[in-house]
Amino acid sequence: MNFSAILEGLLFIVGEEGLSIKEIARILEIEEEQVAEVIKNLEEEYTKENRGIQLMILGNHLKLTTKKEYKKYYEKIVPENEAILSQAALETLAIVAYNQPITRSQVDEIRGIGSSHMIRKLVARNLIKEMGRSDTPGRPTLYGTTDDFLDYFGLSTIQELPQIETVDKVLEETDLYETRYQELEQN
Repeated sequence: MNFSAILEGLLFIVGEEGLSIKEIARILEIEEEQVAEVIKNLEEEYTKENRGIQLMILGNHLKLTTKKEYKKYYEKIVPENEAILSQAALETLAIVAYNQPITRSQVDEIRGIGSSHMIRKLVARNLIKEMGRSDTPGRPTLYGTTDDFLDYFGLSTIQELPQIETVDKVLEETDLYETRYQELEQN
């Protein structure tokens, strides 16, 4: 039986949802170790230059995705409207991602502005979700990222987020007077 061909068809059928290793094993009625071998074989096929798609594990699910080297062609048919997040949405999302689980008021405190509207938008887009309640007075909702967040940014796990340098470290390494002086000189 050609499990690679079956898996390819399954991934095509489920589309953006993808399948977890456990789901694949259950559907194909094989062990998870065998699934890993099937994935490896299919990945080898997709790494060939004459293929426009690839296999990726995003958000704990195996998915078929387009190859980045052909992005300029794909962009010609994909509308730009909802794919792009606003600066405020990215700010809020970054705060949630790096500090999860986090309450709305904690996000507000970090951003310095109310975030309830932005949090509702991110929940509606399924980029963040409610993860429970805080033990603090009023028991506010705690938020964290979703698998769709990982998928949107092409991450397998939240640990793949880039490390953020602290402001103190950046300030230590930057001579603000010298930087400003050079800017004035160039004008």
